[in-house]
Amino acid sequence: MSAWLLPDHIADVLPSEARHIEELRRDLLDTARGYGYELVIPPLIEHLESLLTGTGEALGLQTFKLVDQLSGRSLGLRADTTPQVARIDAHLLGRQAITRLCYCGPVLHTRPERPHGTREPLQFGAEIYGHAGREADLEILGLALDCLRAAQVNGLSVDLADARIVRALLAGVIVDPAVLAEVHVALAAKDASELARLTRDFPADARDGLRALVGLYGGDEVLDAAEKALPRLPGTREVLSNLKWLASRLQGVAVSFDLADARGWGYYTGARFSVYAKGAGDAVLRGGRYDGVGAVFGHKLDRERPAVGFSLDVKQLVRAAASRPLRAAIRAPWGDAAGLRAAVAALRQRGETVICVLPGHEREIDEFDCDRELVEAAGQWVVQALP
Repeated sequence: MSAWLLPDHIADVLPSEARHIEELRRDLLDTARGYGYELVIPPLIEHLESLLTGTGEALGLQTFKLVDQLSGRSLGLRADTTPQVARIDAHLLGRQAITRLCYCGPVLHTRPERPHGTREPLQFGAEIYGHAGREADLEILGLALDCLRAAQVNGLSVDLADARIVRALLAGVIVDPAVLAEVHVALAAKDASELARLTRDFPADARDGLRALVGLYGGDEVLDAAEKALPRLPGTREVLSNLKWLASRLQGVAVSFDLADARGWGYYTGARFSVYAKGAGDAVLRGGRYDGVGAVFGHKLDRERPAVGFSLDVKQLVRAAASRPLRAAIRAPWGDAAGLRAAVAALRQRGETVICVLPGHEREIDEFDCDRELVEAAGQWVVQALP
């Protein structure tokens, strides 16, 4: 085996793509800061029991595990940053007021989440803690869409769902956890025959309601159809009303609904959303509400904080984003004369990119657009436009 061969689904990021990824990262963080979100940088590695507590329970199979040579305790390489941010909000910040946090850093997966995907995503996300109302849902959706616009991603569409519908239908139903998981898989796959088999012994309202969900996907008409097809259980009408309210306030994007989408059913507690881009295939961004996320990290305080947020993989996003022009640069001759070195230093201090051309390598600049050059004229170094 070659010493240069990397593990499966792990790859180097070469200059052109790395430049684009870094520009996207900066634009995403700047957009979040514009909404008042504070940047946090959690560690890549933590004690395993911390990473796999609360919202992290479902990440066990996706988490690389190792032993700490200092303490002998089990450590994990994070597979998702959200549980860490919840820990920061609950245990380190401990604020009672609204907290808005954002992050951007690598996560590691034992298996890729999609065909041809990476096991080392660069995860960007934003979370808002402390407000249970739909206003926070709308804010996080607005931020998510503005982040994608800042990334110059076109043809956006939003798919909305809400975890409380399925939970209301299953409330009071005694069912084996393994069967419950199969029910959610059948819902997500819209497998009506499998769902009928799994729910044949359920109470009538739960059975009929779950089977009706399979066909409840599409445009605005889905919500009207759901009001007629679903049993009148506590909270369901309010959920449908909230989805309609959210959709009516999303401007410039297509909106659809999929009331049977049960992905993340053990995690999300309310409205959830996926954002798609033209030609991107899978969703470029996912998010939703996950109240109570920080309770397991509480310390002397009640930390069952309402929370809503989203995350995306910047490495995946770069494939959906519009290509960007090369950075403008100034070409300068190489030399050690004091005047030339002072001129180059002054230009760089002003924010210019200055590339000194080494002797014999005048045409080897790939990642910059050298549209000007530094030349000596009448004893002075001046910048001139290149023809």
